[in-house]
Amino acid sequence: MAKVRSAFVCQNCGTSFAQWLGQCGNCKEWNTLVEEVIDRAEEKRALPTSLKARTPKPIAISAIPLEDGPRIPLGDAELDRVLGGGIVPGSIVLLGGEPGIGKSTLLLQTAVRAPRLRTLYVSGEESEHQIKMRAERIDTNKLPGAAEKCFILTETNTQNIFKQVEDLKPGLLVIDSIQTLHTAVLDASPGSVGQVRECTAELLRLAKTTGIPVVLIGHITKEGLLAGPKVLEHMVDCVLQFEGDRDHAYRLLRPLKNRFGSTNELGIYEMRGTGLTEVADPSQVLLGQRGERPSGVVVSVTMDGGRPLLIEVQALVSSAVYGTPQRSATGFDLRRMNMLLAVLEKRCWFRLGQKDVFLNLAGGFRIEEPAIDLAVVCAVLSSSEDIAVPMDVCFAGEVGLTGEIRPVTRTEQRIAEARKLGFARVFVPKGTTGIGGTKGIDVVQVGRVDDVLGQLFG
Repeated sequence: MAKVRSAFVCQNCGTSFAQWLGQCGNCKEWNTLVEEVIDRAEEKRALPTSLKARTPKPIAISAIPLEDGPRIPLGDAELDRVLGGGIVPGSIVLLGGEPGIGKSTLLLQTAVRAPRLRTLYVSGEESEHQIKMRAERIDTNKLPGAAEKCFILTETNTQNIFKQVEDLKPGLLVIDSIQTLHTAVLDASPGSVGQVRECTAELLRLAKTTGIPVVLIGHITKEGLLAGPKVLEHMVDCVLQFEGDRDHAYRLLRPLKNRFGSTNELGIYEMRGTGLTEVADPSQVLLGQRGERPSGVVVSVTMDGGRPLLIEVQALVSSAVYGTPQRSATGFDLRRMNMLLAVLEKRCWFRLGQKDVFLNLAGGFRIEEPAIDLAVVCAVLSSSEDIAVPMDVCFAGEVGLTGEIRPVTRTEQRIAEARKLGFARVFVPKGTTGIGGTKGIDVVQVGRVDDVLGQLFG
């Protein structure tokens, strides 16, 4: 009999050691080394015979045809947008997010509603009856008969999954989740670093040899990072992050890595009782009914990836009741807010040092783009002076430390979005080019914060 080999693998970074150590020599974490039995039998890791492809041969780069690979539409406009127009055959996609955020719901409704696409949904966490109960809550009337092409398999062994793939020959394979799978190649528990790495490698070989696209659901750690070794993100073709606040109905789908498309796209969903609903016009939903605004409320035209968003910025400035003024920001960087308050103190001579300042971005969104600076400044001063900003005015501009308003990208696209939603005036940085043809909206170019305050508050 062959000698059984084992190694001690760090569960944090994936580094292997010949013997147990109290501290990992790579990531310096304590008590993270776990013994894993290694069995490299080729007959265990081999794919079924019908799933094997021919041996590739080298080809000159000049002989490779220059053409875009075909894409498979999934029937979900937001998911297709994030993927770059659909999923590429033979690609492998990793979807991560907080527990309960809606990862399984998103992929199950995609599998049920995918037009003319036979899907195999493999679950290692739930039974068939649990998946059926969730599927009943999803509105399947949009595409009658599509649910007949969705097949459910509750299995965690990769070799058994490959046998079912060989028999069913699906057009899409969904794994929920990669942390529950195990392979006979390694004698380790599911979810360990070795099992996650080896199972992903086997699924990668399956996708590349058969052309079947694979979507993996991945868990995340308490730090918000994808669980498993970092090499997991390098192995897959696309990494998607599903995020949102449980107290709000909106969910955001962001690509962190995409070998076949842009990473600047953004998908927006609304969680309802019938599943996740696509939000085609997020600006209209976020702004809601625009009635008379109180002081401290303004609208900013921001860009999240390639999509323009109009976000309502709310500020509340009041006298400090206690000795130390309070500073709080929801959806905005608190340190940047403190910097903008310092600019108002130094460059515009507004005394905010003894006042409480609270800032909130409506809708539960978190915006990191600097173009929202001008709206934050105007909201703070509107609340401080108790003067309401007209409801048909919006802002886009970055504020520098000297009080100047710096240019931002894609100004023309921002103006077009504001005009579409009925805004009459937009403030943009001075010197912005490419806006000469705008009609139906008054574009005001300003160079310093003083200019904006003078036009708004006199």
